[in-house]
Amino acid sequence: MLLTRIKGPRDLDRLSQDELNQLAAEIRSFLVDAVSKTGGHLGPNLGVVELTIALHRVFESPKDKVLFDTGHQAYVHKLLTGRQDFGNLRSKGGLSGYPSRAESDHDVIENSHASTVLGWADGLAKANEVLGREDHHVAAVIGDGALTGGMAWEALNNIAAAKDRPLVIVVNDNERSYGPTIGGLANHLATLRTTDGYERFLARGKELLERTPVVGKPLFETLHGAKKGLKDFIAPQGMFEDLGLKYIGPIDGHDIEALESALQRAKRFSGPVIVHCLTQKGRGYTPALEHEADRFHAVGVIHPDTGLPVKTAAASWTSVFADEMVKLGHEREDIVGITAAMLHPVGLHKFAEAFPDRIYDVGIAEQHGATSAAGLATGGVHPVFAVYATFLNRAFDQVLMDVALHKCGVTFVLDRAGVTGDDGASHNGMWDMSILQVVPGLRLAAPRDAEQLRAQLREAVEVKDAPTVVRYSKGVVGPAVPAVGRIGGMDVLRTPAPEVTRPDVLIVSVGALAPMCLEIADLLDKQGISSTVVDPRWVKPVDEALAPLADRHRVVVTVEDNGRTGGVGSAVSQALRDAGVDVPLRDFGIPQRFLDHALRKEIMAEIGLTAPDIARQVTGLVAKLDGRYEDEPAATVD
Repeated sequence: MLLTRIKGPRDLDRLSQDELNQLAAEIRSFLVDAVSKTGGHLGPNLGVVELTIALHRVFESPKDKVLFDTGHQAYVHKLLTGRQDFGNLRSKGGLSGYPSRAESDHDVIENSHASTVLGWADGLAKANEVLGREDHHVAAVIGDGALTGGMAWEALNNIAAAKDRPLVIVVNDNERSYGPTIGGLANHLATLRTTDGYERFLARGKELLERTPVVGKPLFETLHGAKKGLKDFIAPQGMFEDLGLKYIGPIDGHDIEALESALQRAKRFSGPVIVHCLTQKGRGYTPALEHEADRFHAVGVIHPDTGLPVKTAAASWTSVFADEMVKLGHEREDIVGITAAMLHPVGLHKFAEAFPDRIYDVGIAEQHGATSAAGLATGGVHPVFAVYATFLNRAFDQVLMDVALHKCGVTFVLDRAGVTGDDGASHNGMWDMSILQVVPGLRLAAPRDAEQLRAQLREAVEVKDAPTVVRYSKGVVGPAVPAVGRIGGMDVLRTPAPEVTRPDVLIVSVGALAPMCLEIADLLDKQGISSTVVDPRWVKPVDEALAPLADRHRVVVTVEDNGRTGGVGSAVSQALRDAGVDVPLRDFGIPQRFLDHALRKEIMAEIGLTAPDIARQVTGLVAKLDGRYEDEPAATVD
């Protein structure tokens, strides 16, 4: 096999065109076989095989910087830079599903949030200029979906300001992000795809006019001199050229020779150039091409021949939300849905099918989505903006200043909250409950099971004068966790034995960690330590009944699937201090560091967020209190 002979990009230089095409076929076969066993981003990588080969033939990585926006299409890049062991892809100790600096000098950007690559490219090109590195080049690959993000256009505006600063922007145009790309840019790119190229028109015109006696040649030169206007008419790439960006394309993104020719021309140019490549997501794999929803953007473990899942998926948090949104849509005509280019992943596809006139896909533009939601609410409807928890980080200012300041009734539904695992550091939803704590008036719910998700979503959309947030985990929703009572707005999940007058520990359980908290209580009970377990349901604001309840216990423990800094534990601690309750508090959550990719359960064990780990520490705390309890008051532990 040719692929096994590729140890680095320069090994590509020795291959003929026929061998390069053979290599492309081998890579596709490898990807289908490998990713079907591990899960991962299959469709995007099948679409960029020839493009990645051409990039590494033309540019000299790592001296030249080859950058990938988002990075979910970097599997081919990994293969060509010496990383061909995909056996543990996205698993602990194996290859990351995104570029990783720890893996290779060829990887530059690890952040897998979209629309950032042009900002990186602009900075790297400026650095080359400042340091006089004229033999260094920057090539940034960005999809048409990522071009819907505002950051991309902010960067383009800056890139275009320097007419003589070399930078190659490769638009990987497959008409999709997760699903089909929407919006004005998508329409413009569609026009470029379907219009005969200017150069082809001009060549035919030149041939015809040069055969015309007397007036032919002057007429051709006149037309050629007016080529800007003619280009806009024949192939309207003027939008890019109006920004001051040289445009090459559209290029067949599966023709290695044509790609190399275009990239070589762009590399030689002394300023910023856009190379517009047309690719096919899922190319070469029939099950992906026939999967209209997202062309196998991301798959679990599948059968390589059929593309069907090996295991039947159980009900997920996302599916519970999806079904409840449809019910709400039938009950209330004022409810609308918003997604940021992720209709299926966040579960709004069913709502879109039932109410096509009440769904808005804003593209990869979370900031715009949040402010648009504020406008919708002000206009008299109730928007539900479903987004991954990690991506809401990008719209914090809009949540604060547009939605909350204006007291707009907008519901944000945060999918993939907490530790998500195999997608790596930037996809863990571990910051939302910290950053949202500072937003005045915002109310935040963390449902523990499917029944509570349905109930709290309904409670959220009833709020008309403030933003509400409902956040839940990735994957399968667990069994129902029934309440045995209610104190204030909090559900009581477990009480100590009736004869216990002052229980040892109050466990404040946040969201889907309720089963773990009940397990902690069981383990403590075996050590003779009594406990009460409560689920606040709404973790912001802190329930007024919590402080007096805490005052009836010796220790308070909070357990959350969020960063410890500024999270629910911190909010509870502050509420107890404000109420004058001097009870020791221990908060358990995610340490404030970037977490390597691994299974969720592996990460939880690594950071000590498991029932045995927590029970062991709480047992030690109670034992310490017992040893000094009569001599001195216990200090508060934050």
